[in-house]
Amino acid sequence: MSEAPTSPHHTDAGHDGRWPDRQDFVQGPPVPPPDAWERPGVVMFFNLECPGCVSRGLPFLKRLHAEFGREVQVMAVHTSRGHRGFAREDVEPQLRRFVTTFARLPFPVALDLTGSVAAAWETEGTPHTLVFAAGGELLRSVYGSQEGAQTRLEYLLAELSAHPS
Repeated sequence: MSEAPTSPHHTDAGHDGRWPDRQDFVQGPPVPPPDAWERPGVVMFFNLECPGCVSRGLPFLKRLHAEFGREVQVMAVHTSRGHRGFAREDVEPQLRRFVTTFARLPFPVALDLTGSVAAAWETEGTPHTLVFAAGGELLRSVYGSQEGAQTRLEYLLAELSAHPS
């Protein structure tokens, strides 16, 4: 687990490439940046070409949403950071199909075509999960989807949902 980077604060989605633009949300309503959140939240950066993301990371995030989704904002961001880049017209239809038909993700999903959103949060690769307090303070930054990483995230979300800020 790495030290959490300083929150790149901003006032609107998409500013300085630090948060997905409204049109980058391929599933669910656009989510404002964490500094506008009134409840804690978790964001997982993933890529469809990442086996650990598809087989462990996203199913885990789906489980977290089922368990904590009423108390905690949950979303995922498909990023090109650390992976091959594709044009929007090549990746967006594939991502939409994956999200709605294969994985059936019940939370918002955004597209980070350039990798700038993941870079702004200093992600190490995919999957990389960030946990925020209400108001945007970055509480935890966890790279990977192994059992130890998942356990740390579950404990933190259980604590946050039991004691909302």
